[in-house]
Amino acid sequence: MDFALLAEAFDKMTRTSSRTELTSILVEVFKKTPTELVSRVSYLTQGKLFPDFMGIEIGMAEKTAAKAIEKAYGADPKKVQELMRRHGDLGDVAAELSVSKEQRSLSSGKLTVEEVYKTMEEIAKTSGSGSSQTKLGMLSRLLNSASSLEAKFLVRFVTGKLRLGVADFTVLDALSLRFTGSKEAREKLEHAYNLTSDLGYVADLLARHGLTVVEKVEVTAGKPVRPMLAERMQSAEEIINQMNGVASAEYKLDGERVQAHKTLEGSVTLFSRRLEIITEQYSDVIPALTSLPAKQFIVEGEVVAISSAGKYLPFQELMHRRRKYELEAAQKEYPVVLNLFDVLLVEKESMINQSYEARRVRLEKLFEKAKTKHNIMLVPASTVRDSTQIDSLMEESLAAGCEGLVVKDLQSSYKAGARGYAWIKFKPEYRPNVRDTIDLVIVGANHGMGRRAGVYGAFLLAAYDEAVDIFRTTTKVGTGFSDLDLEKISKALDEHKIAEKSPRVDARVNSEVWFEPKMVIEIIASEITLSPIYSAGLGLVRPGAGFALRFPKFTGKIRDDKAPEDATTVQELLEMYHKQIRQLEKGKEETPSANPS
Repeated sequence: MDFALLAEAFDKMTRTSSRTELTSILVEVFKKTPTELVSRVSYLTQGKLFPDFMGIEIGMAEKTAAKAIEKAYGADPKKVQELMRRHGDLGDVAAELSVSKEQRSLSSGKLTVEEVYKTMEEIAKTSGSGSSQTKLGMLSRLLNSASSLEAKFLVRFVTGKLRLGVADFTVLDALSLRFTGSKEAREKLEHAYNLTSDLGYVADLLARHGLTVVEKVEVTAGKPVRPMLAERMQSAEEIINQMNGVASAEYKLDGERVQAHKTLEGSVTLFSRRLEIITEQYSDVIPALTSLPAKQFIVEGEVVAISSAGKYLPFQELMHRRRKYELEAAQKEYPVVLNLFDVLLVEKESMINQSYEARRVRLEKLFEKAKTKHNIMLVPASTVRDSTQIDSLMEESLAAGCEGLVVKDLQSSYKAGARGYAWIKFKPEYRPNVRDTIDLVIVGANHGMGRRAGVYGAFLLAAYDEAVDIFRTTTKVGTGFSDLDLEKISKALDEHKIAEKSPRVDARVNSEVWFEPKMVIEIIASEITLSPIYSAGLGLVRPGAGFALRFPKFTGKIRDDKAPEDATTVQELLEMYHKQIRQLEKGKEETPSANPS
């Protein structure tokens, strides 16, 4: 398969903001893709070579890519720097130099998807002394055989800036249309994807064997399951009614969610909520997990930092474990406990379709028989049958240093990758110094002025509309940031900077700079109001008005542990808004009359 076909499709994708058109372009690509290459094309379209959980990235710095361009086209480094300043995109620099290279036709040849993928894999797996030069040489050879359009996307790919605006669900839609003729199979493909977190694997099964085989996909130790997520409610009464009078209430811990896998080979791997391998950061919990009495398993838990007295510490303390250097010192300074709350696989038995109650019993038995319990424990959980019990457990949870409760339906199965009311988050909003927080995605920014010159000074934030896989704007925030916060966030965001608004973003306001929806930050606000300038929840309460946040403020938390799709949803904002209205009305009813009769 000619790589030119893929490059042309990528170029079309960058020129549209329509998700429907993006899907149509992908369908045409898959029609021209040989069966054996469907998985690779799926990965390449995502800007990767393998599923995230394998932890294999291209890892080529822009400086190395620039040197490869210089070598491929015999360009002066100053010329490359000049073009970079003009274009702001190294891919465009490669495209221009490719066109201007003398006797281009004598050195160029047709690139294939197979050749590109193989070379990219070699680049990704090359490490050690002299690896930069080796990678540089491999990219240079590809560029020598590439057309200007191919060169553009080769460079964008290796530098992690493909930016097609294509979400996983867009690829699933395209696969469904291509191989089944409609989008009706999308739900079944998504289920298989949620159980394996491997889009290429699902694409390959579909292309080779059809939908029937895809439907038989099961959870497998070593392949992370996309986590089940909770909705939120604002009162114990609402929650117990939703649960039909009985549920389990677990402490909501202020830590990092972890999925632990033990394979038949005996190795234990820890995956983050974003499916990254984080085994090294929390290697001190591995011995206890290894001692659980099962040859293979998948368990979920929350890693929380603890004090010398064994008390839970805030999330910020845990983030010291995420630094790449001095991990051994960090482990001693910031000890942790993995608090287990679910089990998805034991030996060959999948627990996914079993009830929460059955899974909890199985988890407790596993834990009881562990040979060592150092650094692991079970999340405290109690059966509740009325709102008073929930409120009482809330007090206990807060006293223990937790954020609140997660109340779970006793009969619910594990809904991989789904958010629903089988699990409900319950956090105190109106206690002194405690307010419910909102996780939003940065999609745009304005440049800072005065003391903030040189960094971004205010950010455009969006909530996730999971019904259509779109991020809809809801506020701008510029308060709560320290100078260090702004410097750190601005530097990280520059990796996701794009020339125009992403097709996955719905915005009614302008922004000086746009970003791919990647970074999630936590904010607080005094209330949710209605505004005609924001698109989140547009028309849900009042025609022409969406949700806006009054007096938003950054809490100091960058939610590296959350994917953009894990952000607060538009539906959650709607529920929070209605809760405010009810509380306001209740307050008016309880306020005594100023002129009693």
